[in-house]
Amino acid sequence: MAKGSSSNSKHSKARGTVKSKASKEASKQGSSAKRSGKPSEPASQGAPASANALARGAEVRHWLFKSEPDVFSFQDLQKAAGRRTGWDGVRNYQARNFLRDDCRVGDLVVFWHSNAEPPHGAGLAKVVRPGHPDPTQFVKGHDHEDPASDPADPRWMQVEIEALRAFGKPVTMEALRADPRSSGMLLLAKGQRLSIQPLTREQYELVLELGAG
Repeated sequence: MAKGSSSNSKHSKARGTVKSKASKEASKQGSSAKRSGKPSEPASQGAPASANALARGAEVRHWLFKSEPDVFSFQDLQKAAGRRTGWDGVRNYQARNFLRDDCRVGDLVVFWHSNAEPPHGAGLAKVVRPGHPDPTQFVKGHDHEDPASDPADPRWMQVEIEALRAFGKPVTMEALRADPRSSGMLLLAKGQRLSIQPLTREQYELVLELGAG
């Protein structure tokens, strides 16, 4: 499944755009790329090169993953075997690098429903398996197939996440913008559509506060 949301995708899932977790994150950059269906993810605009670049000397252990709910929703994650899924379908290099280099087991993830009315944070998950090759890139005929990716040196990566709990109420962009603690949040930046985004601890705690029903 492609998780990722419309813009960059997981599950698009992001089964990464977003499970095409990343909104068919397949902005098939230079190659073709829901859970099998993350939408194509355009090149990132203004995002840091890595989570570590966002806060030097401190690990960013909080994330926001986008997924289109009609492709792969937080409710779908809750119903999945073990409440787990691989965040496949990410086809943006910036997002790929976050998954490959920065996401670690135990990191916490805000599951964001993109392309929803309105877009909103739906629940909380955690990373249970670090970056590893996204198998969909090698599946012939799959939406996320990338014929140019070498099995010996895979181009696209995914992590595995597990649902923790749904928010008591949706966390909307309007609610986030109304609170000064959201300052600097990539989600609210104009033109920023990256499907995998690092959050500061303060931003993460703000989302949890707004989602408490």
